[in-house]
Amino acid sequence: MALPHAAPAQPIDIAPLGPALTQTLSTALFKSEGLEVMRIVLPAGKTLPAHKVDGEMTFQVIEGEVELLVSHGNTEDRERLHAGQLCYLPGGVVHTVSALQDASALLTIVLRHPD
Repeated sequence: MALPHAAPAQPIDIAPLGPALTQTLSTALFKSEGLEVMRIVLPAGKTLPAHKVDGEMTFQVIEGEVELLVSHGNTEDRERLHAGQLCYLPGGVVHTVSALQDASALLTIVLRHPD
């Protein structure tokens, strides 16, 4: 069964969840041929394990605080992201996201399609 996504021009609420954050799951907001946007919800102490996506992406923290660990071959960069901050990653970069506080974020991925 396909996940429901927003229709073109349909408003999507991305305001902070506040007290509802701990009862809310991550959600796919919309997906088109070239773009996917998700709201990621991470309770404090939870981690999205190391992974990569083919397309470029942005990760914008809406509320809370996360640590982004980015692997560059033999080196790693750690960045703390707070509410209101956005981080860009090129496609194919291995990264891990850990919630330092209950957090929600907007994840935008440029989808790559084989020619």
